[in-house]
Amino acid sequence: MVLVDTSDDLPETTRREVLGQLDDMITTLPPFFRLDIRVLDIAGVRSRSLFSRCNPGDGAGLSEWTDNPRIARLRWIEDFRKPAALAVKSSIASAKANSSPIMAAIQDIAIDQFSGVATQNARKTLYIISDMIEFTRDYSQYPRAGDLSFARYKQSPAYLKFRTDLHGATVIIRYVTRQTSGQAVLDGTKHMEFWKAWVEENRGVFGGVKRLQGA
Repeated sequence: MVLVDTSDDLPETTRREVLGQLDDMITTLPPFFRLDIRVLDIAGVRSRSLFSRCNPGDGAGLSEWTDNPRIARLRWIEDFRKPAALAVKSSIASAKANSSPIMAAIQDIAIDQFSGVATQNARKTLYIISDMIEFTRDYSQYPRAGDLSFARYKQSPAYLKFRTDLHGATVIIRYVTRQTSGQAVLDGTKHMEFWKAWVEENRGVFGGVKRLQGA
């Protein structure tokens, strides 16, 4: 699962790095694993899928005698590689929004994709490409709203509203840096400490964070 935060434009340097990372995910996904690329559905306060398909395999390793690697490769390109690449480009299209419901989008993914009997015990990884600045009427992480402590969050309406069961999914963050007047908006270390606590409290595994280039 890949969730791309479309609540604001990505800096050009960051955009190029994101395109490369998503392309790597497409080309290295093992056969029969499913790739789901989603964006924030800000109006619906949830997520919206742009592409969801199992990798049929590109024919690598097939026998020339008993199979047809060339046909398998062409099928992989047309049915998986090309539509996935198109979804990637759509996922980082320019956007502006007055809210950023990241928690709601994660909750939506967990209910839609992680809660079924067939997937609860499956290996699940959620990549989030975002500045991770939650901003809704229920809770805001902008400095003017208050500190980044988990204690403040627990006192907000968002704490119960967005309580989520991630069913053991590993959550990996690709962190977009935002700036205001040349200064970073938030303390990135404290910000990631918050999200680590949020993931773990909601029965997920925090798989780490990588700060993307550009700002």
